[in-house]
Amino acid sequence: MSSILQELESQISGLKTSTTKSNVGIVREIGDGVARIEGLSDVMLNELIEFPGGLYGLALNLEEGEVGCILLGDEKGVVEGVEVKTTGRLLSVPVGKGLLGRVVDTLGAPVDGKGPITASAIYPVEKVAPGIIKRKSVSQPVQTGIMAIDAMIPVGRGQRELIIGDRATGKTTIAIDTIINQARINKANEGKPGFRPLYSIYVGIGQKNSNIARSLAVLEAAGAMPYTIIVSAPASDTATNQYLAPFSGAAMGEWFMDNGMDALIVYDDLSKHAVAYRQVSLLLKRPSGREAYPGDVFYLHSRLLERSARVDEKNGNGSVTALPIIETQAGDVSAYIPTNVISITDGQIYLETDLFYQGIRPAVSVGLSVSRVGSAAQIKAVKQVAGKIKGDLAQFRELAAFAQFGSDLDAKTKSILDRGARIVELFKQVQYNPLATEVMVTTLWSMQNGYMDDVAVDKIKDFQLKLQDYFATRKDAVLAKIRDTGAINDDITADLKAALSEFKSSYR
Repeated sequence: MSSILQELESQISGLKTSTTKSNVGIVREIGDGVARIEGLSDVMLNELIEFPGGLYGLALNLEEGEVGCILLGDEKGVVEGVEVKTTGRLLSVPVGKGLLGRVVDTLGAPVDGKGPITASAIYPVEKVAPGIIKRKSVSQPVQTGIMAIDAMIPVGRGQRELIIGDRATGKTTIAIDTIINQARINKANEGKPGFRPLYSIYVGIGQKNSNIARSLAVLEAAGAMPYTIIVSAPASDTATNQYLAPFSGAAMGEWFMDNGMDALIVYDDLSKHAVAYRQVSLLLKRPSGREAYPGDVFYLHSRLLERSARVDEKNGNGSVTALPIIETQAGDVSAYIPTNVISITDGQIYLETDLFYQGIRPAVSVGLSVSRVGSAAQIKAVKQVAGKIKGDLAQFRELAAFAQFGSDLDAKTKSILDRGARIVELFKQVQYNPLATEVMVTTLWSMQNGYMDDVAVDKIKDFQLKLQDYFATRKDAVLAKIRDTGAINDDITADLKAALSEFKSSYR
């Protein structure tokens, strides 16, 4: 009897030792920024793994016999057979206002040589997006300062608006203009009761270092850096850092949202982000799908972009607005990554190469661009003057294609073409020179009310610049009224009529 009991006890103890989970493993294979580890039976997905020499890795593949891990740094000094251990922690980054005005890497470490960063908190890089109940409808504008966008494709706080187009069509310029404009608005209204500044985060993924440096120089020259964080994961960085950079930026933005503030994130660009993730996945020997991307590449971008939201009072009463950028090849919006991101976002600003080379800049395509939030994200004054413009411009583009074949045009068609040509000229705008909302309103009002109908098309830009200068120097009170009321009432209409009559009489 005792021998049977002893046998049972030995079997139970053997069972215990076989199911005991291990927090220590051995590196079986290492190379290309990826390590395969044996013996880590107690590891969690996305857990930080500690390597000798202060190097960390992230557990991405949990297989039966081994763990696939991506390294967050240089693998020099790590060889096969070394011991590694789990940390029980998720990858986290520093967040808070201490990062404003700084350039940081994927892990939130400063790379601008301006000393250490004082963080308000540490946030996990990966986090579940706010649910439907926590969200609030988008109704406050993000003013880009670009007339074509603010009038026709408005962006709201908490929205995700995709900027899409071929390379070198001005995608980054639109994002940088928006950051500059927000900084200008923040400076002008600082300290006013009820005003909520919008802080910006620019995430450069797979860009040349010189491009990120150029963007930094532009933002510094415009005085926008005190309200901006730059997260840099250049092309020279590892694929792991490029894959994690947008999630780090999202974590930094979430701190503002959780603390009742508003943030704007630019992901420049998610095409390179998908390529970095594909590289990491193929090295981890994950099965490839369409265009060699892994099967979860849609989930990669959806879990990132869903973190942008406007939340209610119980959940911080803040917002994160996302401007993801996608680069197309020869205008192909039906490729795999573009269609994925189009289906996740709340609209897209499509930039056309042909328009760009015709000198129409920003090269916004009216037909393919859309905002699914629409006029809910516009102030009343802009809504009043911009209501018909998108229709007028779309009609003009349609007719212009046919008008080139025929010489005899009826009066109605001719008037549509004339109006359209003037709108196109009006919407041309110099880069890094965003316009104030009240300036846009006065310009669009004068065009809608026929004050530009007798101005030659090639003189429209001259007329616009002189009109803006006239209002800024002589009719500042009218601009202030529009700025304060946010709508065009009878009183402002009378002021605008008087001002424009006076300007027209002196304009040559």
